[in-house]
Amino acid sequence: MRQAKYRHHLPQSKDKIYLTDGGLETTLLFLEGFDLPHFAAFDLLRDTKGKQAIENYLLKYVSIAKDNGTGIILDTPTWRASQDWGDLLGYSPEALDVINRESVEMLHGIRDAHETETTACVLNGAIGPRGDGYNPEFLMSVEEATDYHRAQVTSFAEAGADMITAVTMNYLNEAIGIARIGADIGIPTVISFTVETDGRLPTGETLEEAVRRTDDASSNSPAYYMINCAHPTHFVDVLKSGGDWRSRIGGLRANASALSHAELDEAEELDDGNPSEFAAQHVDLAQYLPNLAVIGGCCGSDHRHIAAVHQHFH
Repeated sequence: MRQAKYRHHLPQSKDKIYLTDGGLETTLLFLEGFDLPHFAAFDLLRDTKGKQAIENYLLKYVSIAKDNGTGIILDTPTWRASQDWGDLLGYSPEALDVINRESVEMLHGIRDAHETETTACVLNGAIGPRGDGYNPEFLMSVEEATDYHRAQVTSFAEAGADMITAVTMNYLNEAIGIARIGADIGIPTVISFTVETDGRLPTGETLEEAVRRTDDASSNSPAYYMINCAHPTHFVDVLKSGGDWRSRIGGLRANASALSHAELDEAEELDDGNPSEFAAQHVDLAQYLPNLAVIGGCCGSDHRHIAAVHQHFH
């Protein structure tokens, strides 16, 4: 079994902002022409061509990190690799366990080949919501969320991931459940909320409420919080409004597109925005986030956007 390298001392911090990748699924679907049933990138790991496409995708970002003399958070392609989505794609619990572990092993291989003294590679197990990332129709209790997500977190931890991140969390109980699992298993956990165009979670909470209530319900266990799958213009005013809660926000993975979630759901063409504008918006956002440590992208963003952002920061 592979050992985690950074689990007890995550290296990303405000003193050295790390990068992570952009919109994996939108890149594979719109730019590389892969078919992604249920938006499930992990399914590509079934064959050599698909696995190579994901590795090549990640290596573009490793190159950007090296060019900027910074580290990188390498994500597993497993946003959909939990059991309800696995059922839709024909994966048994045992098959999902294998694919989640193999995805971490793939990242170990990239780190073995490419890590340098200036470019640390942190291996992150990516967890998505049980339901739709945009529309929380089915709400679990904290206990249900803990039961549902435990298998995937366990797979990541035992395969030697350094950390896990729950992305596009759109209501509190699911976020709290995952935070509690991470604390129980002993792996650093990041919670990333998504917001609508008004800067609030789809269930109506403010980002401040989401951060404070998750911290209160999980003994402050998340290593930090992130905002993802929203355009900078959707949440900049929330950050400008102040509050010490902003010190808990350690990462941003914004959408390149300013479209709403409903509009993105209907989009048949990629809206990739403007990389230089995307970078300038992040410089603006950073002044309101005293502990910003990680910047990547989400829907519509690719290596151009992330390169532009990090050229502004390094």
